[in-house]
Amino acid sequence: MAQNILSTDKIVLNAAVANKKEAIELAGKLLVDAGHVEAEYVEKMLEREQLLTTYLGNGVAIPHGTNESKQWIKSTGISIVQVPGGVDFGEGNTAYVLIGIAGVGDEHLEILSNIAVVCSEEENVKRLIETSSKEQIIAILAEGE
Repeated sequence: MAQNILSTDKIVLNAAVANKKEAIELAGKLLVDAGHVEAEYVEKMLEREQLLTTYLGNGVAIPHGTNESKQWIKSTGISIVQVPGGVDFGEGNTAYVLIGIAGVGDEHLEILSNIAVVCSEEENVKRLIETSSKEQIIAILAEGE
């Protein structure tokens, strides 16, 4: 994974969030603060969640913007929010890891594919939830490439 797409400054460990909205906003804010997206993108991430859940399975959610949100993306980036206590994503689904994604063009499709490969293994997700190392999270996600 290209170094600037995911870096330690875009990872929050041991986040405590009140709800799904707060969790998605945190994932989005990391992308905004890193300069990948404009603030408007975060609203589109919340809008996307209302249309269709971004819960992937195995305790992982991948919040991202709607198709109309492309104009707010400046560069491809990923943020990670680790929520050991879990956050309710509806329909009985609890997310422990949120992977915020902003992709230029179709770049996000390859990223989504890599993430899906890694997160399809419960053991990998368990490692993502339990690690106290941001570098370890990057290393785990790089295994999908």
